[in-house]
Amino acid sequence: MGILDGKVAIITGSAMGMGASAAEVFAKEGAKVIIADFNEEKGRAEAEKIKNAGGEASFFGADISKEDQVAALVEFTVKTYGKLDVAINNAALTPDDKPIADFDLNYWNRLLSVDLTGVALCMKYEIRQMMAQGKGGSIVNVSSVSGIRPQPGNPAYIAAKHGVIGLSRSASMDYSPHGIRVNVVAPGAIDTPMLRGALEQFGLDPDDYAKKLSLLGRFARAEEVAQAHLWLASDLSSYVTGAIISVDGGYTAM
Repeated sequence: MGILDGKVAIITGSAMGMGASAAEVFAKEGAKVIIADFNEEKGRAEAEKIKNAGGEASFFGADISKEDQVAALVEFTVKTYGKLDVAINNAALTPDDKPIADFDLNYWNRLLSVDLTGVALCMKYEIRQMMAQGKGGSIVNVSSVSGIRPQPGNPAYIAAKHGVIGLSRSASMDYSPHGIRVNVVAPGAIDTPMLRGALEQFGLDPDDYAKKLSLLGRFARAEEVAQAHLWLASDLSSYVTGAIISVDGGYTAM
């Protein structure tokens, strides 16, 4: 018996990295998982990986900045598995790399359309479905330690991740009467392709930088973030809503 037996979960941005790890952990714990991502090749491969390991997963291609695609994602989930119990809104773009006086407006708009507006759109349709079912649900939105303790030089990403926290707290108040819990996971330095790409973009040495980003002196494994998602998605956290859980090796305490 897994702690998510009988649950149906959407995980956005789950073709690779933290999202893929969450999908694999959820499937092992009995959930039926929708792999939602705009990368069709990697998304389908991740769904097949889960099925080959004995889990249950389906892929749906979606750009979460497009409202019609988000609506179609939730519709596909219900048609495929009959309901929606859990959503992990994880999809995000690589942080920008210029301070506010030099920011690129086109990338600003694109990043916020995914990292902030995309999360709002996902919640809009996920919550509507959960309310229609009348049995509550759990939504976990992925912010970042940058939404709590900003880094220099990426104002769009920082603004978006602060916004995710505000959106989540707002939704937790509005929908708690319906039994819908909304929480936030704020990852720190997680060893993913996105992090490695950002370090390369900024010309930073991974081993040296890990010691600056964690009291534990290392990057986290994506699976360690997945365990936080798992707890918040499950009934083990039934009295938790409006919370922010930092999975950061103590970075925000430094």
